[in-house]
Amino acid sequence: MKPVELLQGTLDLLILRTLELRPLHGVGISDRIEQVTRGVFLVGPGSLFPALHRLAEKGWIEGEWGELENGRRARFYALTRPGKKRLAIEKKNWRKVNTAMNQVLAEEA
Repeated sequence: MKPVELLQGTLDLLILRTLELRPLHGVGISDRIEQVTRGVFLVGPGSLFPALHRLAEKGWIEGEWGELENGRRARFYALTRPGKKRLAIEKKNWRKVNTAMNQVLAEEA
Protein backbone atom coordinates (compact mmCIF):
# COMPACT_ATOMS: atom_id res chain seq x y z
CA MET A 1 0.00 0.00 0.00
CA LYS A 2 1.24 3.48 -0.84
CA PRO A 3 2.17 5.69 2.16
CA VAL A 4 0.05 8.81 2.80
CA GLU A 5 0.82 12.05 4.58
CA LEU A 6 -0.27 12.24 8.21
CA LEU A 7 -3.00 14.72 9.04
CA GLN A 8 -2.04 17.59 11.34
CA GLY A 9 -2.05 16.39 14.95
CA THR A 10 -2.28 12.67 14.26
CA LEU A 11 1.40 11.90 14.82
CA ASP A 12 1.14 12.70 18.54
CA LEU A 13 -1.86 10.38 18.85
CA LEU A 14 -0.03 7.58 17.00
CA ILE A 15 3.03 7.93 19.24
CA LEU A 16 1.00 8.00 22.47
CA ARG A 17 -1.02 4.97 21.38
CA THR A 18 2.13 3.08 20.38
CA LEU A 19 3.72 3.76 23.76
CA GLU A 20 0.55 2.68 25.57
CA LEU A 21 1.61 -0.91 24.95
CA ARG A 22 5.24 -0.68 26.12
CA PRO A 23 8.28 1.62 26.12
CA LEU A 24 10.11 1.81 22.80
CA HIS A 25 13.06 3.64 21.29
CA GLY A 26 12.57 6.05 18.38
CA VAL A 27 13.15 3.60 15.53
CA GLY A 28 10.97 1.05 17.35
CA ILE A 29 8.13 3.58 17.50
CA SER A 30 8.48 4.36 13.80
CA ASP A 31 8.66 0.66 12.89
CA ARG A 32 5.61 -0.17 15.01
CA ILE A 33 3.52 2.59 13.41
CA GLU A 34 4.52 1.37 9.95
CA GLN A 35 3.71 -2.23 10.92
CA VAL A 36 0.31 -1.51 12.47
CA THR A 37 -0.77 0.73 9.60
CA ARG A 38 0.55 -1.78 7.04
CA GLY A 39 2.87 0.83 5.57
CA VAL A 40 0.27 3.57 5.14
CA PHE A 41 2.06 5.81 7.66
CA LEU A 42 5.84 6.08 7.41
CA VAL A 43 7.29 8.31 10.12
CA GLY A 44 10.78 9.55 9.40
CA PRO A 45 13.25 10.92 11.95
CA GLY A 46 12.61 14.51 10.82
CA SER A 47 9.01 14.21 12.05
CA LEU A 48 9.41 11.65 14.82
CA PHE A 49 12.13 13.17 16.98
CA PRO A 50 10.66 16.70 17.14
CA ALA A 51 7.33 15.09 18.10
CA LEU A 52 9.01 13.01 20.84
CA HIS A 53 10.68 16.14 22.23
CA ARG A 54 7.38 18.03 22.13
CA LEU A 55 5.52 15.23 23.93
CA ALA A 56 8.29 15.01 26.54
CA GLU A 57 8.14 18.78 27.14
CA LYS A 58 4.40 18.44 27.76
CA GLY A 59 5.10 15.67 30.29
CA TRP A 60 3.13 13.05 28.33
CA ILE A 61 6.14 10.80 27.74
CA GLU A 62 9.52 10.39 29.37
CA GLY A 63 12.75 9.05 27.97
CA GLU A 64 15.39 6.92 29.61
CA TRP A 65 18.66 5.67 28.15
CA GLY A 66 18.96 1.95 27.65
CA GLU A 67 20.75 -0.59 25.54
CA LEU A 68 19.58 -2.27 22.36
CA GLU A 69 20.12 -5.97 21.66
CA ASN A 70 23.13 -5.08 19.50
CA GLY A 71 24.78 -3.22 22.41
CA ARG A 72 24.09 0.30 21.11
CA ARG A 73 22.58 2.90 23.40
CA ALA A 74 19.14 4.30 22.65
CA ARG A 75 16.60 6.46 24.40
CA PHE A 76 13.49 4.48 25.33
CA TYR A 77 10.25 6.44 25.69
CA ALA A 78 7.39 5.55 27.99
CA LEU A 79 3.92 6.97 28.50
CA THR A 80 3.48 8.92 31.75
CA ARG A 81 0.31 9.13 33.84
CA PRO A 82 -0.57 12.54 32.30
CA GLY A 83 0.19 10.99 28.91
CA LYS A 84 -2.33 8.21 29.55
CA LYS A 85 -4.95 10.82 30.40
CA ARG A 86 -4.10 12.79 27.29
CA LEU A 87 -4.31 9.65 25.15
CA ALA A 88 -7.82 8.94 26.45
CA ILE A 89 -8.87 12.50 25.50
CA GLU A 90 -7.25 12.23 22.07
CA LYS A 91 -8.93 8.87 21.36
CA LYS A 92 -12.31 10.35 22.22
CA ASN A 93 -11.67 13.41 20.03
CA TRP A 94 -10.47 11.22 17.15
CA ARG A 95 -13.63 9.11 17.29
CA LYS A 96 -15.73 12.29 16.99
CA VAL A 97 -13.68 13.55 14.04
CA ASN A 98 -13.77 10.14 12.37
CA THR A 99 -17.55 9.86 12.75
CA ALA A 100 -18.09 13.37 11.41
CA MET A 101 -15.78 12.81 8.42
CA ASN A 102 -17.48 9.51 7.59
CA GLN A 103 -20.85 11.27 7.65
CA VAL A 104 -19.60 13.99 5.30
CA LEU A 105 -17.97 11.49 2.93
CA ALA A 106 -21.02 9.21 2.88
CA GLU A 107 -23.39 12.05 2.06
CA GLU A 108 -24.88 11.90 -1.44
CA ALA A 109 -24.12 14.86 -3.69
